[in-house]
Amino acid sequence: MILLKIIRMFQLIGNDTEAVRIKWVVRQLRKLPEGSRILDAGAGELRFKSYCNHLQYVSQDFGQYDGGGDGSGLQTGKWDNSRLDIVSDITRIPVEDKSFDAILCSEVLEHIPDALAALREFARILKPNGIILITAPFNSLTHFAPYHFCGYNHYWYEHHLPQLGFQIETLDRNGSWFTFVAQELRRSRFVGRSYSSSVLALITRVAAIPLLVLLTLLERQDRGSHELLCFGFMVRAKNSVQSGMNDNLPTLT
Repeated sequence: MILLKIIRMFQLIGNDTEAVRIKWVVRQLRKLPEGSRILDAGAGELRFKSYCNHLQYVSQDFGQYDGGGDGSGLQTGKWDNSRLDIVSDITRIPVEDKSFDAILCSEVLEHIPDALAALREFARILKPNGIILITAPFNSLTHFAPYHFCGYNHYWYEHHLPQLGFQIETLDRNGSWFTFVAQELRRSRFVGRSYSSSVLALITRVAAIPLLVLLTLLERQDRGSHELLCFGFMVRAKNSVQSGMNDNLPTLT
């Protein structure tokens, strides 16, 4: 216990955004009742399937990303769509109304030109009192281009989800201004090497270490810098629209 406290004392921030998000998703998945039918919307390479052994898991994705995209920004290099159950537009999923007890949509909304249309489709295929789990960045580097469109503040969820019949149960933020800046400083060598000078990139990364220390100290006394900037938000919401009422939802424009 003392050793862990010492390690945390000297652990610099800015490298755990993904771990925080995955931990949140896994925790929420484990809360879902055994046997629930869940759709992993925008599932990609089925990252969370192994955490859904107690659920009836169905994956969906548009299946067009190949790892290379248009060659700009961050790309994965390779991508496997072969294990998907449903290949379709996320705004027109070929299933009947009220087909699922839960929907997971993790790090997908930023890759959809019309995310509101996707939410409306989720409202259609989710059972009354069904659960939707969403994570998406508030700000991020360009990735999976050309399928990268925007980020989402918590106000976006608070405005649109209730209009579509969802009751927000949990809205958690991931990170803060300090952790976001620290993350980008950690990337300085990669970005510098990719877009500028490798030598200067290395020097910049070494020079960033004192700044990472200062940002870590600032983070420990943070009084709400996430209201300016953070990595993203993680939302759990319930479909509170009663059976038969989804047809009366307003048309999105």
